[in-house]
Amino acid sequence: MKTMIAVILCKCLYRVGKLVGKGSSMPGKIALKLFPNILSKLKMPKTIIAVSGSNGKTSTVEMIAHALRGHGVNVIYNKEGSNQTEGVATFLLCNCTLKGVVKADAVLLESDERYARLTMRHFTPTHYVITNLYRDQMTRNAHSEWIYNILLDSIDTKTSLILNANDPLVSRFSKVVAPENVVYFSMDENKYSTKKPIGKYNDGAYCPICKHPLEYEYYNMAHIGKFECKNCALRTEDALCRVTSVNLDKLNIVFDGEYKIDLAFGSTYNVYNLLAAYTLLTHLGYDRSKTAELLGGYVMKNGRVKTRKVNGCNFTLLTSKHENSISYNQSIDYAVRCKNPFVVMFVVDSISRKYYTCETSWLFDINFDLLASGCEKIVLSGKYAHDLAVRFDYTEIPKKKISVEPDIKKATEIFVSAPTNENTELFLITCFSDRDKVMCILPKK
Repeated sequence: MKTMIAVILCKCLYRVGKLVGKGSSMPGKIALKLFPNILSKLKMPKTIIAVSGSNGKTSTVEMIAHALRGHGVNVIYNKEGSNQTEGVATFLLCNCTLKGVVKADAVLLESDERYARLTMRHFTPTHYVITNLYRDQMTRNAHSEWIYNILLDSIDTKTSLILNANDPLVSRFSKVVAPENVVYFSMDENKYSTKKPIGKYNDGAYCPICKHPLEYEYYNMAHIGKFECKNCALRTEDALCRVTSVNLDKLNIVFDGEYKIDLAFGSTYNVYNLLAAYTLLTHLGYDRSKTAELLGGYVMKNGRVKTRKVNGCNFTLLTSKHENSISYNQSIDYAVRCKNPFVVMFVVDSISRKYYTCETSWLFDINFDLLASGCEKIVLSGKYAHDLAVRFDYTEIPKKKISVEPDIKKATEIFVSAPTNENTELFLITCFSDRDKVMCILPKK
């Protein structure tokens, strides 16, 4: 009876919330308040897949769902991105019968790294993908090693782990389960790899286990690369699936030296997300060739990257995770690799909505210096435009290239009028909270 009441309540509240434009967490929050153990009462399908990590969760989950459906699997996932326990509760209760039977062959969950241990108290994933660990929002996730310790509590020894072999912090999770329960994915050295980390800090400087210096053969991004600790033998393990060739300029990669796929978005960040999805499906026993075909050229539906024409120029929205320097660095790297001259606009108008802080020190972790070449103009806008301007004072970028305009509408006018010719490309780099503030006032063509 309790299960039936919880399901009906949650479904009704969800529909009401949709009508009034509220989020998808409130129905689950109320259901859990009334019935704290309701999620453990649900009859889950045989396959339960969880995805967590600092960056790439939403994209990786969407790719996994797309590929599984291509293989004929009835899979459901929290596509609205509500990845904390309350959001997961809403998602599951709205997708089950009145008797509490989840209606799917497989459940796929994006789980916030801080809340994963709370969510997983109610059920145990059969498969657990961990994408990466980076320094993240100061008010929530702070340092990556701290998040490691929190995420560790969400792992059950019976769960199969699919880990990023190139991330020493993620590889460390293998120590808590039996070796046969661990599968790795990795990316080989390629023309975009570097011998030194590119960024303002290096979380791979020391071994996360014994604290001795780590030695790297190459870096693919931030502290992600091929590493080894000479003291405790933590190293990049042999992977079930690898990216063996990368050409971001021509938008293609090769899995396992055999399966070439096209990219809809040319970034190392995106390649790792694709690789995580491909590895999971390979581990589940699905045909590699068909999985690669399904993932090839897949265009994300979450709206993080959007392209169109603005005033006759190519325009690209690059949505970055706020207060996460690695996410911003990857967006900047994408813009810098543009073959044409370009104009970029940064908007920082909202910070930590949940915690109501004005903390902007994370701006100093972003590698804005990459914009020193190829960029015709930089427009800084939003409530924190002047905080951005102070950060740019510490770069080698000439001040004459930088416009500071807190008013987003006025800044957008400067942005779209800046191109010197139709070959100039426009890039908007901002977060989820701020992107629509610009998109809604951009010229239509």
